[in-house]
Amino acid sequence: MTVRQRLWRGVPYLILVLSVLPIIVGYFWLVLSSFMTRTEGLLPVGNLTLKHWSFLLEPPFGRGYPSIWRVTLNTFLIAAFMTIVVVLVSALTGYALSRLNFPGRKGFLSLTLILHAFPSVTLLIGTFFVLRALNLYNTSLGVGLVMVGFEMPFGIWLMKGFFDGVSWDMERAALIDGASRLQVWWQVILPTIKPGIAALAIFAFISGWNAWLIPKTFTIGAGQQATLSVYLQNFQGETVAVDWGSVTAVGLFQLIPVAIFFIFTQDLLLNIYSGGAKGGA
Repeated sequence: MTVRQRLWRGVPYLILVLSVLPIIVGYFWLVLSSFMTRTEGLLPVGNLTLKHWSFLLEPPFGRGYPSIWRVTLNTFLIAAFMTIVVVLVSALTGYALSRLNFPGRKGFLSLTLILHAFPSVTLLIGTFFVLRALNLYNTSLGVGLVMVGFEMPFGIWLMKGFFDGVSWDMERAALIDGASRLQVWWQVILPTIKPGIAALAIFAFISGWNAWLIPKTFTIGAGQQATLSVYLQNFQGETVAVDWGSVTAVGLFQLIPVAIFFIFTQDLLLNIYSGGAKGGA
């Protein structure tokens, strides 16, 4: 291989490095800023400090405000609830829409597509009255149910696409052997689309973990039902200077669980196209 050919083979790697370099620099600044007294641009100014991470030991806003651990628990419960419900219901609904021909099937598909097209901000007022009527306003359960409702259309369409890609031969063989539809769904089809389930679980968890608009709208301030995104906003006052060191520290703290969740599921995501063979009838 000539020098010219080697240079040309290195061009894609150079482009890849240049494209991810801003992201790496951004994360580097986040880490640096959270441990420095002050920064000017990307350069540290001052000394190393742990004061920006003091929120781990005591509430930064004084008494009456929840600790970071209570807020983290609220956020995790909402994200976990959202992930479990969205994956379970979407997997069942997507299978029915993909494999069964029942009255109203096309209308239901069209309705889910229309619901997915609506931005959540257009439904906030109506959702508020519903939650208040059900006594679920300012509760983690109410926030979780609203977020599940907004995420469900996307999950149903995603799961239906994966079920459409699974060969009918596997299902027919299981039905001939006497398996029920539920057994086929659980024991035959779901193991085939594990990458799709992992993808939906990650999307749902990240959406629930990073959500701001819905928790901010349907909870009161930074109270006991606050989530990390709402909690983080309290560090950015409108009348005082923003302590960017504390903001970056809380932001990194919020990022850690998502990174861990992605690390344990990345193998399934990388094999996202290794599901069942194309087929259908």
